[in-house]
Amino acid sequence: MNRELVTGLAQLSAEKGLPKEVVSDIIARAIKRAYGDEEHIDVKVDIQTGAFKVFLLKTVVEKVEDPKHQIQIDSVKKMRPEEQLGDVIPMEESAASLGRIGAQTAKQVIVQSRREAAREQVYSEYADREGDIINGQITRFEAGSAVMELGRADAILPRSEQAPHERYFIGQHRKVLVLEVRRSLRGPQIIVSRAHRGLVKRLFELEVPEIYHGQVEIMGIAREAGSRTKIAVRSRQPGLDPVGACVGQRGLRVQAISNELGGERLEVIQHDDAAEKYVAHALSPAPVVRVDCVADEKTAYVVVPDRYLSLAIGKEGQNARLAAKLTGWRIDIRSESEVRAEMEPEPEPEPVAVEAAPVEDPDLIRDDLVVEAEAESALADETALEEEDRALLGGKKKKDRR
Repeated sequence: MNRELVTGLAQLSAEKGLPKEVVSDIIARAIKRAYGDEEHIDVKVDIQTGAFKVFLLKTVVEKVEDPKHQIQIDSVKKMRPEEQLGDVIPMEESAASLGRIGAQTAKQVIVQSRREAAREQVYSEYADREGDIINGQITRFEAGSAVMELGRADAILPRSEQAPHERYFIGQHRKVLVLEVRRSLRGPQIIVSRAHRGLVKRLFELEVPEIYHGQVEIMGIAREAGSRTKIAVRSRQPGLDPVGACVGQRGLRVQAISNELGGERLEVIQHDDAAEKYVAHALSPAPVVRVDCVADEKTAYVVVPDRYLSLAIGKEGQNARLAAKLTGWRIDIRSESEVRAEMEPEPEPEPVAVEAAPVEDPDLIRDDLVVEAEAESALADETALEEEDRALLGGKKKKDRR
């Protein structure tokens, strides 16, 4: 069995990356369990050769009642005169006494313990890396989630943590953010993300030395993955431009991060302790005329030039929405003309002159009625005469025909 243990020890150390001390503890625990009495068994394993020794722990007593766990003091004095009553001494046991069944049990325990130890080590390794960036390769897809190989473990990139504009395929390498490491029956479960704002922060730390060394501090990040991100920075070193340090010469630094994020638009702004200035910076690239912050309402009332109103709000309100997330203020944006119209008093309506209706004379009204009646009578007479003439003319034509 020693030879098998040596082989197993080498395989565990090489393939699983487990320290030899951990493996020796696994072997010792397996042998104890094979003997069926872990409390009174001690195992010493040589981590170099794999050889082990089994010791029975016996208590020194005056009269032996349990030969398996006790030893008489007279017998002990012959070998170890310094031992006293009540002492526990190790008595070496032959490995042959383990038997074939015991050896088989020990092997099974070793295999099971090896798996548990490997899982625990992987968990410990990646649990310490929560919030860090790690490189992974996509190996397969499961129900919309991408499974990535990280080296010694697999990670899951859920659909909810994927950037909307990115396309993933098998064999693709991606930088991801370790969100969470969980214990499960199948081993540690590692959840990673490409949409979390922490990924942007870590990428800036890798790309900008001033952030990594603490000369520039990231104060806030507002992100809509795959589309646009605003990041607020400030300098801890006098004379250092934090925005320029993050953007880099000709924008090389911020462009490198944007490329890693699939072309996502990145805007670096200057953080300011004054809320009015901070809100104005957050609405960049739109210029701001005035900002009034009402602390009780946690609202910032912003005035921008008329021509830049749509730029300040952004497409579908994105610019204003990101600025609100970044600053923590509710932002109300209005144009100069709108504010000016609200501030100017409304002009009073001018009086309209209304002419009085003339008073009609009753006699004149009566005369008008008489004239109207006379006109109707004259029209009736004229009509009767015309009919009479037609009749006479018709009779004359009949006589001529005869």
